[in-house]
Amino acid sequence: MSDHDEAVAALKRLGLSSYEAQVFIALQRLDTATVREVDRTTEVPRSQIYGAAEDLAERGLVDIQQSTPIQYRAVDLDEARTRLRERLDREEDRAFDYLESARRERADENEAQEDIWTVQGTDTIDGRVVTLIEDADDRVVFGAREEGTFDDAVADALTAASERGVAVTVVNGDRTRERFGDDVSFRATTDAPNDERSGRVLVVDADTVLISVTGGDGLPAVDHEAAIWSAHTGFATVLVGLLDVWFDQYLEDD
Repeated sequence: MSDHDEAVAALKRLGLSSYEAQVFIALQRLDTATVREVDRTTEVPRSQIYGAAEDLAERGLVDIQQSTPIQYRAVDLDEARTRLRERLDREEDRAFDYLESARRERADENEAQEDIWTVQGTDTIDGRVVTLIEDADDRVVFGAREEGTFDDAVADALTAASERGVAVTVVNGDRTRERFGDDVSFRATTDAPNDERSGRVLVVDADTVLISVTGGDGLPAVDHEAAIWSAHTGFATVLVGLLDVWFDQYLEDD
């Protein structure tokens, strides 16, 4: 693909039609030109140049001189860049306003639905854990049986939550204590049941929970992990209540 074709393709991605892009490029080369002069330098049919130039003028990318014959002049590149960026911003706002409206409509229709999600793979679960921690308002309780399921991104999210005033508690934190400051609390298990497939548990506020299991399929624990999570649902609220009972029974302050 030639440089010219790449420029046309790029302008099309910015919202211009193929004819508009070619006419705009021709006017940049010619400065001020009539339709006949533009026709000599592009492959756009002359009958289409009029419409393309008028459309460019409506976009604020071309000035028109009402002479005989009519002449067209492209605006300078800085102005053109600004005009195209503003148009993209408007289109983006329009699209996402609609998407937000569609999401609200869906939420209204499914108001009573209890959303329970599953995620697989340690990296994917890491990302979900970080996102849920970032949404915390009051408290976070996090525990991980394997060191491999407690990566730097999770540790950083816990630290950031603590720094913004969230009460953060780490369970079985002996091997990770050095990652945190004094604002993070640590609790150790006492005689809790030992399950080799247990992965990690995350409680956020009073209505968000994630629980994972590891191992299976003959793979090492940290290479195969699956989790369920739920946020702002009745299911999550009940499960968080049960976990709080478990914490009180099997955890002691460190």
